[in-house]
Amino acid sequence: MLVIGIKFKSSNKVYWFNPAGADFVEGDGVIVETARGIEYGKCVSPNKDVPDKDVVQPLKDVLRKATREDEEQIEKNIRMRSEALPKINEVVRRHRLDMKVVDCEYTFDRAKLICYFTADGRVDFRDLVKELASVFRARIELRQIYERDDTKMRGALASCGRECCCSAHLPDFEKVSIKMAKLQGLSLNPQKISGVCGRLMCCLKYENDYYAKVFKTMPKLRSSVRTPDGEGIVESNDIIKQTTRVKVLLKDGSYDIRTYPLADLKIKSKQEEPSDTADD
Repeated sequence: MLVIGIKFKSSNKVYWFNPAGADFVEGDGVIVETARGIEYGKCVSPNKDVPDKDVVQPLKDVLRKATREDEEQIEKNIRMRSEALPKINEVVRRHRLDMKVVDCEYTFDRAKLICYFTADGRVDFRDLVKELASVFRARIELRQIYERDDTKMRGALASCGRECCCSAHLPDFEKVSIKMAKLQGLSLNPQKISGVCGRLMCCLKYENDYYAKVFKTMPKLRSSVRTPDGEGIVESNDIIKQTTRVKVLLKDGSYDIRTYPLADLKIKSKQEEPSDTADD
């Protein structure tokens, strides 16, 4: 099946559409119909054939390649969005609702204004929606988002000095747990392993498969192992280098702490993964 991949402003995820006989190149603007309404997106994957099983049916057609007028419409929508946000916040304050409006955006045809907000609990915003609809003369959709979504939408710099992964490239949020930090030997201080959103850092997931695989091959701490120099007790493991520090009993009866490659050890018992006590 011939498809093109499209990204939208509010997402790093690629969505597949039917090019409907037209040829697209990377960077082309396109107008498509989505569940949210008529939208503008960017082509990130030009025309290509993919197996039918890899495409979620029914596949929608691209309405058209974006014109100069369409690009001007997008620029106008962005300007209108900047004007709309303070007005929305003013209406929210007047209704004394316990919510914080983070962002808003118009669909391409401005038939709908989508407002994103955070709140500690449920909010009865029925009267708010009615007033906003009369002010902006458009359908109003309020979407509650959470800490991670807030950071993803607005963007921020992470502790590494780079743009947060969620806003830079991650298409979806994956489960991150404290077990991953334990497995990697990181500090369990929340301030050191949490992102600017206050949740566990997404990057804990990136190398976790490697750590989990190698961890199971390493000897348990305080377990007995056989080394080229004799029997010893495991003091620590280095998963990256795949080496083990062992307190070895030497032939003269003295002890010495030496480091051995994993391949040089005869292990009596291997590691079990640390328990997963807290999920994010």
